[in-house]
Amino acid sequence: MRYELEFADEFDGADLDRARWLPYYLPHWSSRVRAAARYALRGGCLRLRIDADQEPWCPELDGETRVSSLQTGLFAGSVGSRVGQHRFHAQAVVREAQENARLYTPRYGRVEIRCRAVPDPAAMVALWLIGYEDEPHRSGELCVCEIFGRDVGSGEARIGMGIHPFGDPRLHDDFEAVPLPIDATDFHEYAAEWEPGRSRFLVDGRVVHEVGQAPDYPLQLMLGIYRFSDGKGEPEFVVDWVRGYRLLEDAPPAA
Repeated sequence: MRYELEFADEFDGADLDRARWLPYYLPHWSSRVRAAARYALRGGCLRLRIDADQEPWCPELDGETRVSSLQTGLFAGSVGSRVGQHRFHAQAVVREAQENARLYTPRYGRVEIRCRAVPDPAAMVALWLIGYEDEPHRSGELCVCEIFGRDVGSGEARIGMGIHPFGDPRLHDDFEAVPLPIDATDFHEYAAEWEPGRSRFLVDGRVVHEVGQAPDYPLQLMLGIYRFSDGKGEPEFVVDWVRGYRLLEDAPPAA
C-alpha cells in the first residue's frame, strides 16, 4: 500500500474530540465567539449546521456569510498584525489573540471523507486543506470537495476539487467543478491524494480529476458548512467519518 492510516474520526462518541479538531473558523480574523461552529454528534455522525440565530462570522469583511467549521490547526500573529493563515481579505488584521496549534498537519498523503451535501441553494459544504502558513508562501489550498447546494440535483451534482495557490507563487490555479451522475444528498466518499508534483481527486473510489502539482508543506484540514445569505430552514452537513493517511516514502508512484 502507498498509504498508512494516521488520523481517523468516526464521530461515534458523545463529544467532539478536541485533540483532533478546533471548533472555530479562522477565529484570528474575527473572534472565537463569532467563528464558533454549531454542531452535534448524533447517530454516529458529525452534524455541522447553520442555525436561524447564527450571526455572520466576519460581517465587516465577509458580509452575511455564516459558517460552522472545524479545523486541525491554527496559526496567527499578534493582534493588529496581518500575519495569519488564509488571509481572505486585503483589510484583514488579527483581531483576537490565539493560541497556535498543530493538531493534524500532514505533508503529502491521502485525506478522505464520507458525507452528505445539502440542497440549500444559499449553502455550500466542503472539506479543504490549507497551508499551516507559518511561512507566508505556505498558503496553497488543496480542495477535496466543495459542493454548492445550487449544484446539487437528484441525478447529478457538480463537485468542486483542485488547487488554489493563494499566496504560493509556485502553484497555479487548477480547480474544476466536475459534473458527476450522483445524488450528493446521499452519502458518498470523497478523497484527495497528493505527493511531490501531483494531486489526484476521487469520488467513491474513482479518480475524477488530476493535476500536475501539489503543495509541498504541511496542510491542515478545514471541514465546514457555509451559508451566504438568509434562507429558510437550518441546513445541516452530515459527516460519517474523516480519515487521513501518510504517504509511505518507499512506496512506488501511483500508475
